[in-house]
Amino acid sequence: MVTQIAHLYATACLAGVIFQIALIAGMPLGAWTQGGRSPGKLPVGGRLVAFSAVPVLLFQGLAVVSAAGFPGLNWPLWTGWLALGITVICAVLDVFSPSQDERAVWGPISVVMAGMAGYVMLLTLG
Repeated sequence: MVTQIAHLYATACLAGVIFQIALIAGMPLGAWTQGGRSPGKLPVGGRLVAFSAVPVLLFQGLAVVSAAGFPGLNWPLWTGWLALGITVICAVLDVFSPSQDERAVWGPISVVMAGMAGYVMLLTLG
């Protein structure tokens, strides 16, 4: 079960990557990210933030999958804990975002992702 949860978490991270790529490409989704400060297309600075989120999301997904014991990924366990920490921070930011759209969409998704990562990491303790 832990492997399946880790894979679901990684899939959610990939969905986040696709969302960030859409933002970088200029899709008018600014109300759903970065506090909703730029409704519509993100300005260059916002797109750079979205660009920097892509490797972070990929790291998070791989770190949690590695912690779940995926063959061939032997990352140090602390990377999974770091991914969990990043996910929890993102969940808090999304839940308390000034943007109603971001709270409504990414708030629940981020909370579920934090739960999945937490489940995987807590099972690595025992």
